[in-house]
Order: sequence, then structure tokens, then C-alpha cells
Amino acid sequence: MSTSFKHSLYVDRESCKGCTRCMKQCPTSAIRIVQGIAQVDPEKCIDCGQCMAVCPHQAITIKGEQFNTIFSYTRRVAIIPSVLIGQFDEEVTEQMMIDAIYDLGFTDVFYAEFGIDILRTLGNHISVYSDSLPVISSYCPAVVRLIQLSYPSLLSHVNLVKTPSQITSMYARSALENEGVLPEEIGIFYISGCAAKVAQVLNGPSARKELMSGTLNLDTLVNMMQPLLSKPSRSDKPFAISHPLPPITSSSFLYSVTGGESAGMSGRKMAIDEIHNVIEFLDLVEDERLSPVDFLELRACDTGCTGGILTVRNRFCATERIRYSGSKHPEELPPDVAKRITERGQDLLYHLKSERLTSKPALSLDENPIKALKKLEKAHAIEQILPGLDCGLCGYPSCRVLSEEIVQGNTSIRSCSVLKMNSPETLNRLEKIWGSLPRTIRDA
Repeated sequence: MSTSFKHSLYVDRESCKGCTRCMKQCPTSAIRIVQGIAQVDPEKCIDCGQCMAVCPHQAITIKGEQFNTIFSYTRRVAIIPSVLIGQFDEEVTEQMMIDAIYDLGFTDVFYAEFGIDILRTLGNHISVYSDSLPVISSYCPAVVRLIQLSYPSLLSHVNLVKTPSQITSMYARSALENEGVLPEEIGIFYISGCAAKVAQVLNGPSARKELMSGTLNLDTLVNMMQPLLSKPSRSDKPFAISHPLPPITSSSFLYSVTGGESAGMSGRKMAIDEIHNVIEFLDLVEDERLSPVDFLELRACDTGCTGGILTVRNRFCATERIRYSGSKHPEELPPDVAKRITERGQDLLYHLKSERLTSKPALSLDENPIKALKKLEKAHAIEQILPGLDCGLCGYPSCRVLSEEIVQGNTSIRSCSVLKMNSPETLNRLEKIWGSLPRTIRDA
């Protein structure tokens, strides 16, 4: 199936054992087991990383840039999430981490969440831009794609302001070009802790060179930083250089953990994490069974970004470290930093709003609404015949999905292993009299 969306997750066919764990965990039923190998439907995948998290064979991996790619640029900018700080024990100071990132070859470092401070400096009224209440955060790209695929009626609720990392990237590029650096000499790389943000950089506004040049996986960067952190202190070196910490306020530093974004929003708000919880909650919103709320912070990962698939430390320990480190940052930006932001204001304000989102109804059975309804009726009739065990032996995650695939002509009722084992004569009779589908379904 063709798709213009570029995904970050892929299956290593040599390592996959067809164990079905990824298929069972996938929240959008995007995975099938075909001839003993997992296959991902690109039209249904939201790059949440749930499959990768449960795979016992490391058969699902994330595409990422080779680190040496950064050296194609004269100015090499690292956009780091505060989640990176949470990956290290207390004895590794924030300053040590920043120094290590510079030692790796970067020439400039910004916190991704600095974008929130940019918004606040330019005027807090522009931090939310949506057509309907409750406003749904656009911070988590997996949630945004989920809404596009499964909840198109809620698209008018999604905040259309660019994400903090995108805003920070815009600011970094504008500031460097103002120094006289040529655009082609600037390479901006986002350090991603999850698959969805890697995919976000591959698609949409982030894919254009004026925003970001690529991504680096957070776990890869952490591993590269480790030997630099274990070196003796620089204090005995005559020309030791200690790079200043990138500017960021305390509240912005906490933005990526559960409750961090909603804490800065006015009115009634809620924060929900973990993708299956998010789906349950979006069902309530779509059915209008939610009490009046002004803002919804939705995150695909448990505990927020500290639960990302590319993080290396226990998410609860990482969250505590981030909260502690955040408390050490100032509540307001230094005046000189705020001034520099204001000077770049006109360059930024015009580009803060994202493009309007469109639906991607991959779960529809047909583009024609009338045909889709008929197919849905057929699928429901098939599902009543199936055993309802959702065992996955057929290679599909549930009897409902199997029934939909039968209607689409991708398989037949004979795919059901339970019917084969428990009622082979009935199954043969169905096929002999009606073909691969029961008559009531075939004639509908």
C-alpha cells in the first residue's frame, strides 16, 4: 500500500520471529503477521513505538541519521529535549552534559523547550490557536496522527501553533543567519527520544531544510556522551572551556513530562498519557461525554516523553531528575536573552502557525461512503461467525480486523485457525455452498 508519509519504524525481517507481540500491542491494528513476519501497514501506523517496546527480538528499529552527518555543516546545532537531562544520574551535572555535547562536535546547543519561552516572550496569547474547545495539544506527533486517522471530527480542536522544537529551530536559524552564517552552512539536528518525533522531522514543516536538517536518536547520543563524561575533570587544563547552559525557564524545562504543558494553560485542563489511555479518552471527547474542559494535554508515552522508546533510563527516575533540575532554572529569562528573542520577533511571528491539518482516514473500508457502509455491514456479519477469541493465529490482531480484511478481499474466512480446528466440516460446507463468504454476506 502506497503512502506519502515517511515512517521512522521498520521491521528487520531477519530478526523477526512472528511472535505476534507487536501485533497485539499496536493501538491502531497496523501490524499483520504474513508468512511468519510482521508487516506494518503504513496507512495505519502512527509511529508510537509500542511495537518496538514489546518486541523481544529487537526486530523493530528506528531509522536515524548517521552521527557523522553533522559534519557536513559549518554550524552544527543540537536541539536537545530536557528528557536528555533525565537520562543521567545525579553526579552528572547539567553543565557536564552540555560540555560533552560540544565535545562531540556541535557548535551550538539549544533546549527544545526553549520554544515555549520564545512564545511567552513574543506574547502568550499566541500559544494556542484552534477553532474549537477543548484545545488539544499538538506537542505529541503520534497523537496528532492518531486524530488524523481515527478522529477526524476532532481536528478543529488541535492546536496549530508549531511545536517548541520547531520554534527553537526557527529561532536558531534566524539568529545564525543574522550573524552572517549562510543558510547552507547551518545544520540543525533534533535529538529525539521517540519514533514519532523522528517521523515528524521526516514529514511536514520539519522536513523542509529551513527548519531541521535531521534527527539523532537520543539513546545513541547518550552512549556517545558516556566516555566523555567519565574523563578527568577539565579543571587541570590551562585553557579549559565551559560552555554556558542554554537558556530556558523552569516551567518550560518541565514541559515534556506529564502535566508540564497543561500547567501553563489557563482554565480547566487535563493531562493523559500512554496511547491506549489516550484512545479511550478521545472516544469520550468524540462522543461528547466529557465534562467542559478548556485544554487537553495528550501524550502517547507513559509519563510523557520520559517514557519514549529511545530513552535509556527508568521513566520515573528520569521524570524526578527533570523536575529537580528544572527547579534550578530561573523563573524568567535573562533580559539579554529576552531582548534577542524580541529582535527576532518579526522573523518568527509570521511562521508560528502550522499548516491546517487534514484527515487521513486509513481505517475507512472504501472511499465511497455508500460502499463503505455496505462493506461495514458485511464485516459485521462475518465477525458474528468468527469465534471472537482474538487469538491472533490468523495473523490479524482481532476477529474484527480479520472480518474487515475478508471484506477487502485480502484474505478469506478460511484464515480462521479456530474454525479450521474446531469446525472444519462447517467451514468446508460454507466454502462449498457459498464460496469463501457466507451467502448473506456475499449477496449483500
